[in-house]
Amino acid sequence: MYLAAAAMVIGAGAAIWLVLTWPDVAELATTTPASTAFIDAARARGEEVEWRWAPYEDISLELKKAVVASEDMSFFSHHGFDTHELEVAARDAMQGKRVRGASTITQQLAKNLWLTPSRSPLRKLREAALTHQLEEHLSKRRILELYLNVAQFGPAIYGVEAAARRYFGIPAAALDADQAAALAAALPRPATWHPGVETRGYRRAVARIRARAEQSDWLDRLLADGGGADAGGV
Repeated sequence: MYLAAAAMVIGAGAAIWLVLTWPDVAELATTTPASTAFIDAARARGEEVEWRWAPYEDISLELKKAVVASEDMSFFSHHGFDTHELEVAARDAMQGKRVRGASTITQQLAKNLWLTPSRSPLRKLREAALTHQLEEHLSKRRILELYLNVAQFGPAIYGVEAAARRYFGIPAAALDADQAAALAAALPRPATWHPGVETRGYRRAVARIRARAEQSDWLDRLLADGGGADAGGV
């Protein structure tokens, strides 16, 4: 009886804490985040974070295309979750194969902004709820703008503007196709994969992304207008 009562109190406390700490997702439609969970964690580890903001129109089309082509080709057609990729990942897991990432750009944005790298069921549930809210309240253009500005592109380097200046000495608006592929290839493993690294795995990733982006000219129109009026909430 006492254990049951204690469990109820703990559960109620956890629910209250969750409500009180839940982010206001809708405000991101017009407000730039002051920091992110990942940046806060990096600073807590004593890292000297490089982070600069760039508006959507000040990020090169080549970089946008490379990131969408490599991270989430269905970005403009899904509502936060890529069911096909989830099915492939589940099938690979059942067959004992190496499971590739199935997270969409929206899911990755939710994780970067508010969560941790943990794969616990509770964290995944929070990620799913936040992903749904991002897609509900923000346009695809805004989601991509936020992601490109908070994603990690190298050790303690966050956002494409800081990455472009750190690795190439130019603003994000001036990135060409090759530079864009080099930065997009850093996203899965920013601590070890980034411009300047010469490992075979990273070089293969850069070449694969470059080729995939080159074959995805159909993305140009979607990226230019942010996905059109029907993409996203606002």
